[in-house]
Amino acid sequence: MTLTGCVTVHGERENIPSVDKAEAPEALKRFLDTYNKAYRELDPSLANQVETGPLGAISTADLTAQHAGSPGGNPSYSPLKLSDVTYLIPKQVGWPKFFVADTDSNRDANRWLFVFTRNGADEPWKAAYLSILSQDEVPDFATDEEGWAEPVPASGPAPKLATRPDELSAEYTDYLMTGKGSVFAGGQSTSGLRQARKKFVRTPKFWTEYIDTPAQGAQYAPVGLRTSDGGAIVFFASHHRQKQTMAKGFRPNPDPQIKALMTGEAKKAVTLTRVAESAVRVPAKDAADPKVVFLNRLEGVTAAKGE
Repeated sequence: MTLTGCVTVHGERENIPSVDKAEAPEALKRFLDTYNKAYRELDPSLANQVETGPLGAISTADLTAQHAGSPGGNPSYSPLKLSDVTYLIPKQVGWPKFFVADTDSNRDANRWLFVFTRNGADEPWKAAYLSILSQDEVPDFATDEEGWAEPVPASGPAPKLATRPDELSAEYTDYLMTGKGSVFAGGQSTSGLRQARKKFVRTPKFWTEYIDTPAQGAQYAPVGLRTSDGGAIVFFASHHRQKQTMAKGFRPNPDPQIKALMTGEAKKAVTLTRVAESAVRVPAKDAADPKVVFLNRLEGVTAAKGE
């Protein structure tokens, strides 16, 4: 019997890098090429080929709405270009696996961080999260002696972190609903958002109800990487509904993109469903200030209902 010396490594059992260093750039290029084609043709089915999770939900709705107004596409679309890429590749056991591409873009002076995930070796890599951070907000990520990033477990206790990553969505949406809790620091996405909502709870023309719920489903699982200070950067999703009911004598007048996503007829009220994707800094458990800080929050309307 001839021995070839070949060894099969099983990603579901072995602690191995989530993606080969040569494969990560290919995944990013495939995403970028398809993303640009999707927005040039305004075709949500193309985005679905390279996106999933909250980013996929937001892009699909956005492209669907734009296509309704411009069924011939957008030939003047300016392609997104990415450069100066750093790949943050963790070692992981089992599926799903992920990696992060920290990029520069031709859109602004910020860093665009894409989280790519897949559930098995026979599936394509898809972008699940996008977070746009200033140069100063990008942390120093922890790496081992070989340069591999250190992942944070998607579920269950994360050792030595102030807050469990799989509890962030529930903690956040509960805070938005009640104003109670000490997990998050004040800021635009927390206390500032609650304050902004108060202006629209009741006005002479309409009143607004807000319902915030944690993200459900494997496609919305949080993803995290350790930072060199003992904390972590965690990407997570959340769901938000907003029902606007008009006062007597007034009728809703949603913009064209909302109308393109709407079911029913907006006679008296409109309910908007939104998905948010957030990047937060979770401190170490023994940090002087253990509160979670929002670095970026992107939100998009994914459905609308008229009544």
